[in-house]
Amino acid sequence: MGERWKRWMMSGLFCAVMSSLVFSVMNALVKAVSIHVPSNEIVFFRSVVGTVLILLLMRVQGVRTLKIGVPLLVLRGSLGALYMLAYFYTIAYMPLVDAIILVNLSPVFSFVFAAIFLREKLPGRMGFILPLIFAGAMLTINPLGYSTYSAVALFGIGAAALSGAAGVCIRYLSRSFHAYEIILYFMAAATLISIPLMWRDFVVPDSWDLFLLVTMGVVSLLAQVFLTKAFTHENAVIVEIVRYIGILFNAFWGFAIWAEIPTWNVVAGGALIVSGCILLSRAAARNRAA
Repeated sequence: MGERWKRWMMSGLFCAVMSSLVFSVMNALVKAVSIHVPSNEIVFFRSVVGTVLILLLMRVQGVRTLKIGVPLLVLRGSLGALYMLAYFYTIAYMPLVDAIILVNLSPVFSFVFAAIFLREKLPGRMGFILPLIFAGAMLTINPLGYSTYSAVALFGIGAAALSGAAGVCIRYLSRSFHAYEIILYFMAAATLISIPLMWRDFVVPDSWDLFLLVTMGVVSLLAQVFLTKAFTHENAVIVEIVRYIGILFNAFWGFAIWAEIPTWNVVAGGALIVSGCILLSRAAARNRAA
């Protein structure tokens, strides 16, 4: 039994589940600290802590930055920074599970951008799957009941699009660059971009908020490590599907801490989005195998 447990803990599936759990903890920390600290400032602190930690990791493991491909690294970093700004804003002003469902639209944008910029073949059955996902997004946003909630939801969709674009950049860059170097440019770009955005509304965090901000930075890097190990030890499509368990983790934190109960349209919309993205991932796997 002990040996089987050890093998499970070393597996890609375990790392995928752990990355979803740890990312959900980060999301809860973001929502908690956003009560007193603006989202742009949260991005700054998360990025500064991440930059310091990734530099330490690179130093310890002897990873050096290359002098080539800097413009594309900066582009990936900028896309990631804008994604984080939109993502944290969405988390701050929407129920946690609603925000996560919308951001999980990113695989759709990733497939489309990969087809446009990397000339990858789009998965089959897109004509059936995309309307399914679009219907799920519309249910979650509820545009007929337009409100501040609906407007904030657009930031969630924007975050998904930016995440998809950043993912395509990562896929291209990973052929030539170490993962730590790609993360470094992401963290550094987010730090620089967030400084002018937070300057006018900067709030000096108290000791508790500062603790939450630093913890958030450490937790997010731990989640990245689990995610990297998951993709290293397991099929990428399986990892992406397993990561949808993160919606349940976020729903738990939302209910346990803020008493957030998803409405029927969010549950139905989330089910359509997750089902559509799983079908999309499987179709993409078949395309790659063909």
